[in-house]
Amino acid sequence: MTTVLTPASPLTAADRCDRCGAQAYLRVVLSSGGELLFCAHHGRKFEPELKKIAVEIHDESDRLSGTSATAGEGER
Repeated sequence: MTTVLTPASPLTAADRCDRCGAQAYLRVVLSSGGELLFCAHHGRKFEPELKKIAVEIHDESDRLSGTSATAGEGER
């Protein structure tokens, strides 16, 4: 039997952290076939343990640094 991994679809605002319910930025694929979703905070907190059990970690937390905390002139 051959296992083929397909690329993970991008995480959206509808994907929520399994720990706290915030927007998920990490998808952890487990060897059992399941997956866990984490916000950036909990992804960093549990990273050492997750690396031990993960087949793949899809991290989109870099998207957080690309957003502005203030509204632009046309957005006010």
